[in-house]
Formats: sequence, C-alpha cells, structure tokens
Amino acid sequence: MNIVLDTNVIFTGLRSRKGASFRLLSLLPSKKFSIVISVPLIIEYESVLMRGQMPASISEKDIGDVIDFLCHIGSKQDIFFLWRPCLPDPSDDLVLEVAVAGDCDAIITYNKKHFKHAMKFGLNIYDPKEFLIKIGVLK
Repeated sequence: MNIVLDTNVIFTGLRSRKGASFRLLSLLPSKKFSIVISVPLIIEYESVLMRGQMPASISEKDIGDVIDFLCHIGSKQDIFFLWRPCLPDPSDDLVLEVAVAGDCDAIITYNKKHFKHAMKFGLNIYDPKEFLIKIGVLK
C-alpha cells in the first residue's frame, strides 16, 4: 500500500511520543506500507519542521536527520501535472499531487475535511489512528 503523509502527521509525530502519528512514524520503514514523496513535499516538510515550534529537545540536526531518513526510505515521485488549485490549502495540493502521480492508495492527515475533493481521485483519506487500524496495528 502506497501512502502520502501530510506534513501535520510528521509534525505531530515529532512533537510527542504519544499518539498515533508517532506510532506511525516509528513503523517506518514498513512491509505493510510505503511512503511516497516528491521534492516539493520534502521542502514543505522541512519548511514547517524548521519553524521553531519543536520542543527544545529536538534540534535542527535531528529534523534534518528525519528529513534525510524520509528521503532514503520514501519512493521518489516526479510530478508532471499540477492539480493546483484543487484544495482549500495550497500546501495540501502538494500532498494531493504526490498521491495522484504516485498512484497512492491513501493520504494520511489530521485535516481530513481539507481533502474531501481528493476522494474524486480514488484516494482514501485517513487520520493516523484510522490508518493504523486499517493495517492491523491498532484495534
């Protein structure tokens, strides 16, 4: 199963070791699913994570290491067609474009309502807990 992680899932997973987003990130790499990334999406991840809203215990080097890890394990997807504007938030369009171009099964996000229009592309939209239940990690 190929998925795209919205930036808010990575942000939340790094801010707290409690919760479904941390659990999801700790499964990487996984035999149950693969993450799909693009250059614009990685730049978005880095931009948001480097804004200075992380706990003091997470350094810029730590964030860089996470980004490098995601680049290493993620399936790289070139984007040849832009769907902008399609969603209410322009940064969400980056997620949608990767998901469509990468023939993904799902987008994992905490902003499910922002991705209502993504369902017309045949994508499932899950929050991290729903996805963990879907893949059998949680009950």
